[in-house]
Amino acid sequence: MDRRRALGLAGGLAVAGAFPRVAAAQQRGVPAAADIVVRSFPINAFMPSDNGKTRFGQLEFRGGLELQSDHGAFGGFSSIRMDATGQRLTAISDKGQWLTARVDMEGPKLSGLSQARMAPILGPNGRPLASTGNWDTESLWIEGGTAWIGVERTHRIFRFDTFGRDGLNARGAPMPVPMGNNRLPSNRGIEALGILPRPSPLAGTLLAVSERGLNATGDIRAFLIGRGDPAEVFVKRTNDFDVTDLAFLPSGDLLLLERWFSAWRGVAFRIRRIDLAAIRAGATVDGPIVMSADMTGQIDNMEGLATHRNAEGETILTIVSDNNFSFLQRTLLLQFAWKG
Repeated sequence: MDRRRALGLAGGLAVAGAFPRVAAAQQRGVPAAADIVVRSFPINAFMPSDNGKTRFGQLEFRGGLELQSDHGAFGGFSSIRMDATGQRLTAISDKGQWLTARVDMEGPKLSGLSQARMAPILGPNGRPLASTGNWDTESLWIEGGTAWIGVERTHRIFRFDTFGRDGLNARGAPMPVPMGNNRLPSNRGIEALGILPRPSPLAGTLLAVSERGLNATGDIRAFLIGRGDPAEVFVKRTNDFDVTDLAFLPSGDLLLLERWFSAWRGVAFRIRRIDLAAIRAGATVDGPIVMSADMTGQIDNMEGLATHRNAEGETILTIVSDNNFSFLQRTLLLQFAWKG
C-alpha cells in the first residue's frame, strides 16, 4: 500500500459517514438473499520483500486471498466467525449485510470461497437493519445457535436467538449497551463482541468492547452484559491503537485485534493476548503483543478476527479486512497458525 492507497483509506473512512443517508436506498435494490460468485487471488507471501519468511511474532503465516465480487453489497467486512471445523465462515459488513461461504483449502492454504451468499441483516419486524438506521454493523459473535451483532453508531446489540435454525432469515431483537450517562462516541462504539468462556467465573457473559470509547484515564471502555448487573471493564490503550475485533484461544485467553491508522503513514495492525482471569468488573486489562504488521506486509484495514482448530489440532487465526468499498483498498482474508 503506497501513499495513494493510504489516502484512499482515509477517504473510505470519511465516506463511511455518509452511509446513513444512502443505506435505505441501497437496501431497496438488494435481494433478500443472493448466491454470489467470489473471485480469489492467492497471497503466498505475507512479506513480499522476504517471501521465505513465515514466522511473525507468535504466529506462522499459512496463506491468504484477495477477494473480489461483482455483487454490489460485497465488501466492508468488519467481523468474521468460523465454524468449529474452519470449513465455513460467516461475516458481516458495515452496511448491514451477512456473508456466508464455504472455505476451500489446498492442503494447509486457503484456495477460495464457494457457496457464497449475501443477505440483509434483519431486525425484529423483518425489515433490514440498515433501513431502520442501524446500518453500521461492526461486531459479530455466534455461539450455541445464537448470534449477536453490535451496531456502532446507535450503540445497540441485536440478539438473534434463532440464527442456528433460520440462518440469514433470523431476526434480531435489540439490546441496549449499558453506557450510563457517559455515552460512547458516535463512530467509536461497540466494535467487538464475545461470550466469555470457561474457566472464567464470568463464563457466559457477553463482553462488548468499544473501538475508542475512552474513560477518564484514556483507556478503552468495554462492558460485561448478561449475568448479574452490567459492569464495565477497561482495555489499556497504547500507541494510539483502536480495537476492531476479538477471539479466544482454546485456553480461554482473549485475543484483541487492534488497528492504527494515519492518512500520511498508512495503516498497521496488531494482536494482543489478554489473560482470561484478568477480565472482571472494574479491571483494566493489558497483555503482550503476539503479532504486529504494517504496510510492508500484505495488509489493509484489518477488522475481523476468528479462531478455530484444524484437523491437526492447530489453532488457526483468520483475519479479514474492511475495504471501505474503495477501489483503492482490498478485501483480504489471511490465515495464521498459533505458535505461542
